Amino acid sequence: MDVSPLTVGLDVSKAEIAIATWPEGEAWTSTTTPDALDQLVTRLVGLHPELVVVEATGGYERAVVAAGVAAGLPLAIVNPRQVRAFAKAIGQIAKTDAIDARVLALFAARVRPAARPLPDADTQALAALIARRRQLQDMLVAERQRLDRATAKPVCRDLRQHIRWLERRVDDVDTDIDRTIERSPAWRVKDDLLQSMPGIGPTVARTLLAELPELGRLDRRAIAALVGVAPFNRDSGRWRGRRVVRGGRPSLRKALYMSALVAARHNPVLRAFYQRLRHAGKPGKVALVAVMRKLLTILNAMMKHQLKWREAVA
Repeated sequence: MDVSPLTVGLDVSKAEIAIATWPEGEAWTSTTTPDALDQLVTRLVGLHPELVVVEATGGYERAVVAAGVAAGLPLAIVNPRQVRAFAKAIGQIAKTDAIDARVLALFAARVRPAARPLPDADTQALAALIARRRQLQDMLVAERQRLDRATAKPVCRDLRQHIRWLERRVDDVDTDIDRTIERSPAWRVKDDLLQSMPGIGPTVARTLLAELPELGRLDRRAIAALVGVAPFNRDSGRWRGRRVVRGGRPSLRKALYMSALVAARHNPVLRAFYQRLRHAGKPGKVALVAVMRKLLTILNAMMKHQLKWREAVA
């Protein structure tokens, strides 16, 4: 008699973790204190699960994932939207932490997402700095927009002071990012490779290093889908819908979009590619997305073969 392999679902919130197993159906909860996490990981290791699945929940899952990976658990972080679609597909409309944990365990058994290693501590630290820089930039944009609409002199004065402070903080974070890159010889090489391509500046290069560690390790289709610039078919019978890009990592798409705008003007290869698409009647945004995808494909090849821009296109 065949026995189904054990899978585990973890629904992580700020203060509590709901755990469920499949097919046994065992369920319990744990707090997120360090001692409780150690006990949870020890218990899960003793179960010998084939796969443990946890949703990406805005950072709350990081401590759990780090502890699990360190203990050798086969752990996969999945997109909450994908899991919710799976729940609806099996008729599970109700939503609680306990139900979500059971759905995650079943999702692990049925879908079998790939278990991927957690980024190392240096990559996580760089990603945190990149995220903080993005937050400061968002605050700067908001404050500058408020200044444009402000009329009262005390409010304008306060906004200008806050804007200057935010600009100094962005400079400080940039310095921290530079120091982090400089401390790692491997990162210095990768940073130089990425910035050798016309259209890729320091901010985009470091965003790629921090938030796309898979660059150079996957094929071009997989890396495009991971970032969210791969077109997906929308056909039914004789009807042919427009191809759309969706999903992926929004911060990376935003960074690549800005690079594509520059590359479409100043990168000789991508400028010719963009102009060819425009002359063929493609709308501007469609052509730019195609430039993003081609730019990413070239960067992926450069990182895979450790070639700078001139060597890659020679």
